Amino acid sequence: MIITHIDIYRFSIPMEPFTIATGTMDYAQNTFIRVHTDAGFYGVGECSAFPMIVGETQDTCLVMAKEFARLWKGQDALDIEARLKQLHDFTAGNGTIKSAFDMALYDIAAKNAGLPLWQYLKGTERSIETDITVGIAAPEIMAQRALAFRNEGANYLKVKLGKDAAGDVERIRQIRAAVGPEMKIRVDANQGWTFDDALFALNGISAYDIEFCEQPMRTWFDDRLPELMQLSPVKIMADESVYNHYDALKQLKSHSCHYINIKLAKSGGINEAIKIHDAAAGYGIPCMMGGMLESRIALSAKLHLVYASPNIQFFDMDTCKLGHLEDPCVGGVSYNGYHLQMPDAPGIGADADEAFLAKCERFSV
Repeated sequence: MIITHIDIYRFSIPMEPFTIATGTMDYAQNTFIRVHTDAGFYGVGECSAFPMIVGETQDTCLVMAKEFARLWKGQDALDIEARLKQLHDFTAGNGTIKSAFDMALYDIAAKNAGLPLWQYLKGTERSIETDITVGIAAPEIMAQRALAFRNEGANYLKVKLGKDAAGDVERIRQIRAAVGPEMKIRVDANQGWTFDDALFALNGISAYDIEFCEQPMRTWFDDRLPELMQLSPVKIMADESVYNHYDALKQLKSHSCHYINIKLAKSGGINEAIKIHDAAAGYGIPCMMGGMLESRIALSAKLHLVYASPNIQFFDMDTCKLGHLEDPCVGGVSYNGYHLQMPDAPGIGADADEAFLAKCERFSV
């Protein structure tokens, strides 16, 4: 099956400002592609650039997408390994835009087989309930937001921290007081603490029944994670410390984390995400499915992967609930409260809305 051409879109989704330890986003810096084939159908892919985490912007994604499209034109869409090797041979890194191209290939392969992607990946449907994220703000504001989420039926909170250790402890104290003892609370410092701050904060928040803490320190302090693991009363999840399965193996072999967060825009797509999942499973380390600020298109791909990945046991799949002011997707996953549901359709089962695409800058290669 030959790739005939690729359409690339600047897929900017306006949103309410969203703040984490490393910065604030006021729109989702996404890229959307359609990889067309001579079989008469195309595969879709979407990625969301988070420059303070992956070092890619929407503009760098668009530039590299044109380069990737030139490499793939005239090539076999069903040879996934060969197509991805072309991208890796062409450039190191750039995992965010690679993830969109990877996603499109899996969409094509599943459509060609006439199967939903999760069935193509030999998965099993299961009940998935996402957490909901509270962005960084003053403690009382975060507590109010957390209580509102609880009152809307949320059972899992993900709380962004990492601004200052003492203030972060107070944020969690007020949130726990607001939501009561039953709600699960997990936190994400987004690399915001030093070792000493992490130790102080983790000991301080441990009194409030915290499920785990994502990425307490900058990745250049990874060598101190085993020490932090020994001293922390709160379990540690690696996020920015794991971009690919080689990173995962380093964390696993050095006993540097209790859990690993998998994100398609961080790993480079489904192919590498499966390798991270399998490496972690081999060490008995559960994973979480996370994300950046993707629409329901990429969210659908992630849910298919979750169905095929039994070692993914935590679900941070609330990206479309984090203030997107438009929904550019047709078909695909939907929310029933905080539970995710997938329609029975071939491939990823989601596509971009044509009216939204008409407003997007487009490139065709």
